[in-house]
Amino acid sequence: MPGPVRPALRVQSLAAIDEVAAPHWNALVADDYPFLRHEFLAALEASGAVSTATGWTPRHLCLWQGEQLVGALPLYHKSHSRGEYVFDWGWADAWERAGGRYYPKALSAIPFTPAPGPRLLLASHIDPVEARRQLAAQWEGSALSGWHLLFAESAEVDAWLEARPELIVRHGVQFQWQDAGFGDFNGFLAALTSKRRKAIRRERRRVAEQGLQLERLEGEAIDEVALSHFYRCYCLTYLERGQRPYLPLEFFRRLRATMPEALLLVRARLEGHPVAAALSLQGARTLYGRYWGSEVMADSLHFEACYYQGIEHCLAKGLSTFDPGTQGEHKLTRGFAPLKLRSLHHIADPRLRDAVVRFCTEEARHLSAYCTDAEAALPFRT
Repeated sequence: MPGPVRPALRVQSLAAIDEVAAPHWNALVADDYPFLRHEFLAALEASGAVSTATGWTPRHLCLWQGEQLVGALPLYHKSHSRGEYVFDWGWADAWERAGGRYYPKALSAIPFTPAPGPRLLLASHIDPVEARRQLAAQWEGSALSGWHLLFAESAEVDAWLEARPELIVRHGVQFQWQDAGFGDFNGFLAALTSKRRKAIRRERRRVAEQGLQLERLEGEAIDEVALSHFYRCYCLTYLERGQRPYLPLEFFRRLRATMPEALLLVRARLEGHPVAAALSLQGARTLYGRYWGSEVMADSLHFEACYYQGIEHCLAKGLSTFDPGTQGEHKLTRGFAPLKLRSLHHIADPRLRDAVVRFCTEEARHLSAYCTDAEAALPFRT
């Protein structure tokens, strides 16, 4: 006998993440990616970091089957390209100089968070091709200039290309550390060439010689005093470049209140007083390094707080991957391997689309050569 007929899929657009209950949304989220949790997205919106006023208008898409939430895709209508880390300013400038209108555009990404991971959440029984077809209808044929999918994991990029092969692929690269059975930090060092092993030991020794002491705080141990000091340091990173920070203190307070188990704070002290801090998030298998700042200029402190402490934490907690954030060739010589990434782009106007395709094709050739060179520069013994 045939099974019961399931209701047809229905797409709903949300003007705020709180329009759907957190348990329903989180039931679709895997345990290794904290940035898609309802609490994280809600903290961005409730703190004012993400809003129409800041150029991030929420339009999250939900797929319903009857009364059951079976799919979700974070979506924003953007009036600029800040806070994305896949830079399309050149596309926008060229198109607008030619008389076109690049903004608003649709974006599926985690605001201010260049961390690769899932984007489309789907229940296991949902046809992924049909789900993507219905979701794509929300921006295709609209007044938006296009839709952009940033920092999605590789399998999801492949699935989107199967459903929508006309999407433009743009290639990128980040650097990640992977545990290869090192055991502890000394085991990690033993896997490196003698030159790099000595350099890292020298950097760590130099931090100690300056009187700096490092500590790691997790979850409930991160109190208001520690969080406020971290935020002061975080703001300094932006102010030194003449910029305002993307995220307010209220955002971090909400994370501490709603998902404290995902937080790791590395704090540096000098003569007993905190002087620098790095805040990371963690999932079941991955540490995600994100936010950093310092009140002092100290040799090698950034490497210690943002890289070596993170590696030690992963090895102590059984986390297999450390994503330290975007950019930075200096990560290569510290054991962070290049990770090839792909973003996807739907461009509505065929004239702009043709130009973007040519740009991405040429860019991909250069990036392929760069990744080959980067792999060769890794410091592990062969």
